[in-house]
Amino acid sequence: MSVGVLALQGDFREHADVLRELGADVTFVRRPEELARISGLVIPGGESSVMDKLARTFGVAEPLRAAVRAGLPVYGTCAGLIMLADTILDGIVGQEGIGGLDIAVRRNAFGSQTESFEIDLAVPALGRAPVHAAFIRAPVVETVGPRARALATLPDGRCVAVEQGNLLGTSFHPEITGEHRFHEYFLQKVQTAAFAA
Repeated sequence: MSVGVLALQGDFREHADVLRELGADVTFVRRPEELARISGLVIPGGESSVMDKLARTFGVAEPLRAAVRAGLPVYGTCAGLIMLADTILDGIVGQEGIGGLDIAVRRNAFGSQTESFEIDLAVPALGRAPVHAAFIRAPVVETVGPRARALATLPDGRCVAVEQGNLLGTSFHPEITGEHRFHEYFLQKVQTAAFAA
């Protein structure tokens, strides 16, 4: 199973380590030709506006949009969730996403780096044990459209994990807390989809 990690910016190495530990063959994706060799893609955390600019500069943004429309399984964490959202409520001027998730997100919804936090979340789709989640300058899903479904919410009701078909997104960073169940859940989507570019 060949899974790509978008390696333009952010914590792509941490995702690659988790995916390899789970048995996936990992390709770092920076150009369209690398995108054509994978069956699934992880978009890591980082800075969504920078990631957007680099994706367009390297010519991978439009091929990625087309691949998402064609059914490529994609998992986005933090900035990756922002990239997958159909609507970015507070993007910088000219910021574009990849789209695909029927959600509206707000960037840096929890404040600055100093207001980062960790919490245990109930995620019924992943079993009974709670998921330990780290939020670092994280977005929040303000609206979940009819095509998407919430997987996890904070105690105050704000949505922080969502899925829609082959797409999966989390506001938090399971790759840095030793929590592998979201990656396992994503790899199940990759296997089931059997996507061919």
